[in-house]
Amino acid sequence: MSLLQLTTYIAAVFFLVVVILKTVKIARMPVHLRWDLYPIPHEKGKAAYGGSYFENSSWWEKPRLVSRAGELREMVVEIFSLRGVFRNNRSLWWFSYPFHIGLYCLVALIVSLKIPVVLHWTGMPVGGQAPGFLSLALQYAAHAFAAAGWTLTLIGGLGLLAMRLFKRDLRSYSRPGDYINLILLIAVSGAGFIAWVTVDRDSHHLRDLAHSLISFLPAPTTTPAATACLVWLTDILLLYFPFTHMTHFIGKFFTYHKVRWEDTPNRPGSLIEKKIQQAADNPVGWSAPHIDPLSTWTEASGGGKVPDGEK
Repeated sequence: MSLLQLTTYIAAVFFLVVVILKTVKIARMPVHLRWDLYPIPHEKGKAAYGGSYFENSSWWEKPRLVSRAGELREMVVEIFSLRGVFRNNRSLWWFSYPFHIGLYCLVALIVSLKIPVVLHWTGMPVGGQAPGFLSLALQYAAHAFAAAGWTLTLIGGLGLLAMRLFKRDLRSYSRPGDYINLILLIAVSGAGFIAWVTVDRDSHHLRDLAHSLISFLPAPTTTPAATACLVWLTDILLLYFPFTHMTHFIGKFFTYHKVRWEDTPNRPGSLIEKKIQQAADNPVGWSAPHIDPLSTWTEASGGGKVPDGEK
């Protein structure tokens, strides 16, 4: 096993383990304060005008009509258009959008490079000089994803970094970690762009390396220095990534599904009632003239201390 393979295995396993642990930790946190912000896309027949099943008479006696297709449609639009950023911070969107689309293309590039390895195990000749439409389609897909991924991510990353450096309102609340995140991502996309332009226009070096990693075979001895540099920078990113707010792709699921869109009724004996009771039994943890910091939320909401001079 080469050093390049070893570092990649370590980085990939570390990334997956920490991200899974972080996801589990978030999932086990106390119940969120629900917003019930309408329109809620899973409201079947009512999402278009911001309605809710609560507007129905005797709603508690009727089955809820939930549209998971509506949620999926809303998620796809937000993921691939960044509609929230477009509406609320248009100037940031011009660089954030190509940056994220570039990242999606790079994920697609990785998938397109690994598919031939899996198909090869089935006995289907794919890649290289193998005949057939599928082989040709995967090669062209890798070309397109590599060109779009490295270019858009680099342009978007440089633009976002420039905005944080020179736009006063962004610079005022940017932390050192924000700059480190962007610089590391720019370094990875820059290395990928250089490797793609100079030595790996058809991504065959990355494909050979992916084959060795998935098959646990020796790494190719012809891997160029530019490609190796890209892989090592990516390994550093994988080790660093889970400890940054770049893992917001995890939090977004909970923010949307468990905060913004969660409108399941709190019925007696339900799981939600149990979670709310558990959260209400937690200590408040802050003080005020009318709040004892050692009291629970149940005690605080039920009265708490009476401020001096009041009855």
